[in-house]
Amino acid sequence: MTTSILHVDMDAFFASVELLRYPELVGKPVVVGGSGNRGVVAAASYEARSYGIYSAMSSRRAKRLCRDLVFISGDYEFYVQVSERIMNILKSFTPLVEPLSLDEAFLDIGGVRRVHGEPKSIAYKIRDAIYEEEGLRCSVGGSVNKFLAKLSSENAKPKVGPRGPVYGESVFLLDEDKIEIFLDPLPVNAIWGVGPKTHKKLTDLGIETVGELSRVSEGSLVSSLGKAAGQQLWRLARGIDNRNVVVEQEAKSIGHEETFSKDLTSREDLERELVRLVDSVSWRLRKSEKKCRTVSLKIRYSDFTTFSRSYTFPDPTSLSSTVLEEAKKLLGAVDLRHGVRLLGISVTNFDKSFGEQLKFSENTHSNRKNTEDAVDLIRDRFGVASIGPASILSSNGMRIKRKGEQQWGPDENSND
Repeated sequence: MTTSILHVDMDAFFASVELLRYPELVGKPVVVGGSGNRGVVAAASYEARSYGIYSAMSSRRAKRLCRDLVFISGDYEFYVQVSERIMNILKSFTPLVEPLSLDEAFLDIGGVRRVHGEPKSIAYKIRDAIYEEEGLRCSVGGSVNKFLAKLSSENAKPKVGPRGPVYGESVFLLDEDKIEIFLDPLPVNAIWGVGPKTHKKLTDLGIETVGELSRVSEGSLVSSLGKAAGQQLWRLARGIDNRNVVVEQEAKSIGHEETFSKDLTSREDLERELVRLVDSVSWRLRKSEKKCRTVSLKIRYSDFTTFSRSYTFPDPTSLSSTVLEEAKKLLGAVDLRHGVRLLGISVTNFDKSFGEQLKFSENTHSNRKNTEDAVDLIRDRFGVASIGPASILSSNGMRIKRKGEQQWGPDENSND
């Protein structure tokens, strides 16, 4: 077998995109994320990483590590646009592209060698094309399957130097005859599926490297970790991964959540935020030409206790008013005395059929649908913030909740 799968991973994607927009910040420690005390780091430039800052770190801790840290709140919609252009570059090499997120994807290049050359040549062409067209750096790894390709791209990543990135060639291909040599010294948590709990179980068994794991029998792993996890880790420790590159992957849920700058205890305030969340989620649901059967409410208290409540509709819907009605009922059953730190709404169990059963209240339903259709048309023409529920109007205009907005927590001095 030869290299047939590539994994392309953008380097510090959100931060790198922002540095293109703000070139005066190049060379400075920059992070994208919420700058408030409840914010988290979404992406860190390599200059910031040299201080020990990394994604998912609390913003408060990041500030302690670097006094000169520059925060950028982020522009998720813009990152989506850049990501779409990058994915189109990848598709110019092969139609078999599986995006994993905005900044990484698998490519099956098994059938395009006559057109684009050998795997190593394709990897370099991809790296160069993305840099030439978008001004962004990426790392490309390749091997005989997805698991090994992803590990290879991690090996191709820039190193964190004392003052910023140390770039190599940004391309690493793992040949089949080198798999065992490559895997054996890696820490066992380099394997997919080895989170903190599994890692502790393995270290308790005296297993710290992938090589040590590969020498444990499948039966012993199944006995210690369970059938599914044991069999999976046994295979991956030997570099076995039979998954194909999947081109079409539909979202299984559409949701939005927000961490507030201060805990909310007023039901009126929470219902106002709920309107914003439902308006955003329902609009995205209609734009995806789907209907949902289930709405879920997520609550996190000030002590980080988190729970969710769900309701399943008798008939699928995409109407904001219908989703909001049930979401308010779910919120009504929640004790607010502890203070709500985070509120979230998601819809699931999608149905693409837009046929609906007639109801006794058909006139009311029809009026609601006509109203929301009209709102969608206005937003399509004049922008998403041109119209919306009256309760989300503030002195600064329509406070429409956009996808990705404040998903890394509130900024300093945020009143939202």
